[in-house]
Formats: sequence, structure tokens, C-alpha cells
Amino acid sequence: MDVTAILLPVGILAGIGVLLGGAIAAANRKFWVWEDPRIDEAEDLLPGNNCGACGQPGCRAFAEGLVAGRLTPAECTVMGDEERGEVAALLGVDAGEAEKRVARLLCAGGSNVAPRKAFYEGAMSCAAAAAVTGGGKACPWGCIGLADCAISCDFDAIHMNDVDLPVVDPDLCTACEDCVEACPLDLFTIMPMSRRLIVQCRNLLEGDAATELCAVACDACGRCAMDAADGVIEMRGGLPVIDYSKNELAGPEATARCPTGAIQWVVGAQFADGGAVREAEEGTRDRVVPIRTRETAGRARAAGGTT
Repeated sequence: MDVTAILLPVGILAGIGVLLGGAIAAANRKFWVWEDPRIDEAEDLLPGNNCGACGQPGCRAFAEGLVAGRLTPAECTVMGDEERGEVAALLGVDAGEAEKRVARLLCAGGSNVAPRKAFYEGAMSCAAAAAVTGGGKACPWGCIGLADCAISCDFDAIHMNDVDLPVVDPDLCTACEDCVEACPLDLFTIMPMSRRLIVQCRNLLEGDAATELCAVACDACGRCAMDAADGVIEMRGGLPVIDYSKNELAGPEATARCPTGAIQWVVGAQFADGGAVREAEEGTRDRVVPIRTRETAGRARAAGGTT
């Protein structure tokens, strides 16, 4: 047996391996980028939820921003004050301040004031109901009430109340936007807590046509715009639109003459007075309620979302 025939290809392969290894080592040395070891340390102190509420794609990116000085620990909405203090101490920076943001629902049409036009039988999901029946409610813009938002919340911050509206706990909400993505009708939005004047209606009809679909619908009367400070509210397409760049001028006086309670001055949780909360897993009752009456409208205004 010719030993050379065996050793020659082995030697060639070994030589190629050495050359490639050397090339890789040289490239690694040339293109190596130093990374601050504090990034790993800061990431270890972060919650690890990767929820994106801070505006970054994940906790690693947030840690990089902290070390670079672009972000402050307070911008992580999941950490508590103690955890933010630990991160600040590690990096030798101030914990900073960030205004609390929370998910708000732009609809107050619970099952006690918004009638159904059809029963829905199928998967207990807002997205499924919206695809099949448009949600089943007479108001096609209203909250369907099957709790996709509550189920999507990883922080247990949303529970359904007894009139099938989601109640967001501001203390638990991290503004991660999962509920915003889960709602098929785009009824959730993220707002700073300082924005207390909220229009809880997306109905595009006006007058009786709107209130026949929901007792707390905006009827486009325009009184809120007249009563608010100059420029705070403008009527567009039958709905009041709030200019939050003038938020410091906003006040509860804009809600005083609203005949349905569609616009509210909200402090704390929305719909907290609407009834007891229940777990999303219990499902949602399909029921038909009467078209708007004076009694239901009065109850809705009395429990219009303030605390």
C-alpha cells in the first residue's frame, strides 16, 4: 500500500485548514469590536420581558442604550423603583424620570348600553368574531368584549368587567402595546397618565343614528369643543379630536354638557365604576340588551369611567 497516497491528501487538507483558520483569526482581529462589559451586567438586572414598552426591540438593546447614555433606567416601565436604582448604581447615573403611560380604550360601549344585532357562536375571540360577523354589536366600531386584549397581556393588567369592557390596572400596565396589537378594531391606544381628557367613542355617525346604536355614543353635538379651552378640541367627522399638545389647558369642564358621557375626565382606571371585574377565561356572555333608554343612558353617564 502506497503511504504517500494517503498522507498527501491528509497533508493538503491540513494545510487548507491551517490557512483558513489563520484567515479567520486575522479577520477576527481586524474587525473585532470592543463591547463594554457593563452591557451584560445591566442586562442581567433588567426584567428580561423583551416587551418593547421602552421603545427598544428588547432588553439587550435597552441595556446598550443605558451604557451609551441614550436612555435612563426610568424608561423601563416594567422595573420598580428599587430595580431602577440598582441599574443606576451600577452605571453611576441618575435613575431619571419618565411619565407613566397606560393603555386606554376608546370605547365605553359595554353590553349594558350597546345592543347586539346578532349572536356570535364560535371561538371566543374578538378577532374571530370581527371576521365572521363584524363583532355582533349594532355599533360596528364598538368593543366586541371577548377579551383578546386581556388574554394578550403578559402582566395581568387587564380584566373584563361585568358589562364586557376591559379594565386596565394602571399600576400593572407597562404600556407594552400587546393589547393595541390584539384589538381587531384598533380601540386601544397608549397614553401618558397626564392625558385625562379622553373621547371614549369611535362611532362615525351623528345624532340619533349614533345613540340608537349605543347609549354612550358621541352624537356630534359639539358642546365639548365649545366648553373646552380654545383649540383643545376640534370636531372632525362627527367626533371630538383632542389636541394633546395643549394638554395643560384641558380640564373636566369639557365633559360637563356632554349628553351621553362619550367624553370623560379620567383619573386612574377607566370603567372602574362599571362593575366587578372577571377573568378573561370565563368567556363573554352573548346577550341582547334594549336599545338606548333614559335609564341606561343615565347609568352610563354616572359610571362613565372616572375614579
